[in-house]
Parts: sequence; structure tokens; C-alpha cells
Amino acid sequence: MARTESLPASPSHSSDEDEEERRNLVPQNEAKPLPLRRSSPSSSVFEIASAFPTRVGRRLWSSKSLLLAFSLPLILVLLFFSLDFGRFFRGVSFVPVVTSSSSSSGGDRMREGELRALYLLKNQQIELFRLWNFTRSAGAAPSPPPFLSPNSTSAPNSTSAVKVDQPKAPISSPTLEEIRSALVHQIKLNKEIQSALLSSHRFGNLSSEASDENAGFDLAGPGIGVCRKVDKPAERRTIEWNPKKNRFLFAICLSGQMSNHLICLEKHMFFAALLHRVLVLPSAKADYQYDRVLDINHINECFGRKVVISFDEFAEMKKNKMKIDRFICYIASPPCFLDDEHIKRLRNLGLSLAKVEAAWPEDAKLKTQKKRVIGDIMPKFSSNDEVIAIGDMFYADVEEEWVMQPGGPLAHKCKTVIQPSRYIYLTAQRFVQTFLGNNFIALHFRRHGFLKFCNAKKESCFFPIPQAAECILRVAEKANAPVIYLSTDAAESETNLLQSLVVLGDKQIPLVKRPSHNSAEKWDALLYRNRLGGDGQVEAMLDKTICAMSSVFIGASGSTFTEDIIRLRRGWESASQCDEYLCQGELPNYIAENE
Repeated sequence: MARTESLPASPSHSSDEDEEERRNLVPQNEAKPLPLRRSSPSSSVFEIASAFPTRVGRRLWSSKSLLLAFSLPLILVLLFFSLDFGRFFRGVSFVPVVTSSSSSSGGDRMREGELRALYLLKNQQIELFRLWNFTRSAGAAPSPPPFLSPNSTSAPNSTSAVKVDQPKAPISSPTLEEIRSALVHQIKLNKEIQSALLSSHRFGNLSSEASDENAGFDLAGPGIGVCRKVDKPAERRTIEWNPKKNRFLFAICLSGQMSNHLICLEKHMFFAALLHRVLVLPSAKADYQYDRVLDINHINECFGRKVVISFDEFAEMKKNKMKIDRFICYIASPPCFLDDEHIKRLRNLGLSLAKVEAAWPEDAKLKTQKKRVIGDIMPKFSSNDEVIAIGDMFYADVEEEWVMQPGGPLAHKCKTVIQPSRYIYLTAQRFVQTFLGNNFIALHFRRHGFLKFCNAKKESCFFPIPQAAECILRVAEKANAPVIYLSTDAAESETNLLQSLVVLGDKQIPLVKRPSHNSAEKWDALLYRNRLGGDGQVEAMLDKTICAMSSVFIGASGSTFTEDIIRLRRGWESASQCDEYLCQGELPNYIAENE
């Protein structure tokens, strides 16, 4: 999604050369004062007066250029009064000029404002030349390079990836949105130049905005710039979740960390809706403590009925007769993705377990998971048993486009069903208000363990930091955001180098990481008052929530942490046209050998 663009080059001419040109040019065009003629002592005043008009008259009427110079102002004055040119100046507010008596430093302020304006004009010239060269290069390009859609969930390591030993693809033709974004940038720069020029003339409480006829023009409004919000899909394919009384689906999620488990839960919810069952969340003794990170009440409110219950509620309902009546495994090998250790944990909860059986035993011989649709599922999992389990669903490939659509596959009245708890959501808002503001980029920079994970794939997704910095800067240039929120597990040696390279023009873009708890800072007080502070899973969900609130998001390909952020952004309608995976469509420019 990110297009490869060259950063603005520094000016090719130095200020010394410009000053030298001005010194050489001005004297050639200056009019030298005429030498004064000395009159003889015997000459009278009357003789001078009588001779002067004659000489001037001969020179004046003999020179057409001088005649034009004298008559042009007279013509303009006559036209002004006859055609009422004054109407063009109505409504223009003039800023009072500070007189020499107002301030002894007025000249210094004026010079400072003019120098600032000249500097900005030089930058504007460079930007316009860059835009011009971009359009010329685009016009010469035979065809635009292939690229992934902004919010594609498919891995960017596809056939569209740029090979390491291939030259860079030609620049694609500029879109209308890119041209509009460039124009908006120039309008902003022009306003800054005006402000610099007027800064030395400000008087009292009067500001430069008082004379700006376009002060109401919203440069940050909807439809402005390349990184607009993604439009909400007009329709969703959904099913109703109407669970039967006393019919339960016992959720089991085992693989990976919290992000994997949330994907597993989302697929369990889909199955529970298909089978008309209430979903029983796992116990904290065998899984994560979901009520610390998720808004469980929110899930039931979205459907207007009780569709999800906690393990403690289930245990209270069943007393000492907790039993999974039927174990139908969606994953055949290992069955239900269970091992002896996890079976022991379930039994320690007081559950009695039925025999574990696979719905499709033949799948055990397959290397890759077979895709399933509703027509395959219903005959295998429909049952009148009170409590059933289907095992870990993280790797289940079932109606993926339907399940992964924005808002999910179920009919509900909320933007998204699985979302952070209220405490985490409010804390994320307070962090954004404290450190980031309403316009920021979020970067999930996954590093720990990713080097081996990515290089084991057909096309690696682990990028050298200098290359990663270039990719980040391309997005930052489009997004025009002043700060980047960095969600990472990288060491300081990597993040420090990355920070030193994230420089756009002559300005470094700060990389903001969530700081450790400090009682003097109040943005995280809500978590600590409710005994949630310091919990690793709470902090991970907080990071996700902050990223989901960003103007633009750069994710890590292959990370379920990134995929969960993308899910939240789609549901909350905060996804941007500029969202992408880091260095999407590229390969690392250097790849180490495998062990």
C-alpha cells in the first residue's frame, strides 16, 4: 500500500550563492543619480527657471518610454474612479503597521519574519519541484506496480513482492487523492508563509487570521488527504445468535498467547450461534482471566440476550455436576488440539469429560487444514447433548471471509463485539490525550522471536532497521502526523537506532513508547485504582487499544497481535486508507541463512 517515494532533497543552491547573485544583479539595474550642474554666479534665478522647462520638455516628448511612464499612472487613476475598481478591495482587512515609535525592535522582527518566509518559500519550491518530478516520472511509467489493498489480511509476502535483486518498480500515476493531499500541504505552507510575513506587523490582540478569508476552510476535514477513513461496508452477511435454554458450548483455547485466544473465541462464538448454544468462557485456572481484559457485559448487551457466561456462572449453575457430554473435535490431529497436560487441567476444574472424537478423522493425514463451510459443519456438530466442546479453534479454517468481515459474522447492534474492558478503553483515551493527540501513527514493531519465525517462511517478514525506517517514513509523509506511537517488544538498541533514522526533511518524528507507571502521571490511575495495573495481559490489550485509535496503523505481517488491532479498527471504523503492514510488498534487503 505504501508507495515508494523519494524524500525531498536539500536545496541545490546555497544561500551564499543566492546572495552573490543578488549583489551582482542589483547594481546593474539601479539608476545612477544625475550630476548636479553648477550655475555661474552671474546667472539669475529667473534664467534657470526659464531654461529648465525647455530642456525637460525636449527630453520628455522625445522619449516614448518616458511619455508612457508619465501617462500610465494618470490612466490608471482615471480607470479606478470610472470603473469602480474599489469593489475588489472591499472586505479586505488591513493589519496596522507598527511605526518606528511603537517598538525599537520592530525592524528586527520584520527581518526575522522575512527570513522565515524566504526559508519557507524555498521549501515550498523544493516540494513543488518534487511533485513535478513525481508526475513526470509517473507519466513515463508503463504501468503501475502491483500492490496489496490497504486492509488486506492476506500476507504481503505474495507474488506482488519486490524481489531483492530487482530494480524498484516504476512510480504509479498520482491519484486524485494524492494530488489533493499535495495541494492541501501547499495551502498549509502558504498560510505559514503569510503568518511569518505578518508576524512582525501584529498589533495588540490582532492576529494574522483576522485577514484570512479562508480561515473557515477545514484542512483536516473529511475527504481531505490520502489517508482518509475506510468507508463502512454497506452490508454484512450475518446470522442471528438465539441460544436454546440449557444448551452450552464449552470454549477451549490453548495455542499461543492472548491474541490467538481471542481469535479462537471469535470462532467459538460463530459455532455457538450456528448450533444455538450459550458460550461458556474458559476458567482462569486453565486459561487467561478474560474478564480483566474484555468487556463481557458488552457482549451480551450487543445481542440483547445472555449469549456468553463465565466459567464461574456455569459452575454455579451446574453445582457439582459439571460435565462435557460430547467432545467433537474440529481439529483431527492432535484431536481437539488437546494434550495430556490440558486434559488434566480440565479435570482439575471438576469437569468430567466424554470420549474425545474427531469429526473428520481423515484430516489427521493432511498437512494443511481443509476449508469447511456451514454445509459441512451442521451435520457433524448438531447435537441435543446439554454441553459439548469442539476443542481449540484457532487453526480452524471455517468460512474465513464471513467470520473475519468488519463487525464479525453475527447480527448485533454494536460496532464490534469482542473489545477491551471499559477501564482499558478509558485509560487508552487518557494516554492519547496526554502524549499523542488526535493525529498520530501507530506502529506495531514485532521483533522478539520474529527473526527466526519470519526467516522460516518462504518470504521473510523481518526487515533490517534502516529499511524499516524508510518504509515508516513513506507512510509518515502521506499521513502528515507529528508523532508515532511505538508498540514493540524490541530491545532499546533497536528502537534507539530506529528513532535516529525516522527523520522527515529536517525534523525528527518522535517515537513514543508507553512509559512505566509513575504515580505523578495520572493517565493510568484508573487501572491501578481497580487493581489492573502491572498485569501483562491488561497492558497488551492497552497497547492494542491505543493502536486501534490511531489515524494510521502500520502492522507486522504474520502477527496475530496486529490482526487483532486490524479487527478492532475495522469494527470501530477507525481504519485508514494508509493502513498497511510494515514494508508491505517488499522483501528484506538482506536475509540471513537458516540454521
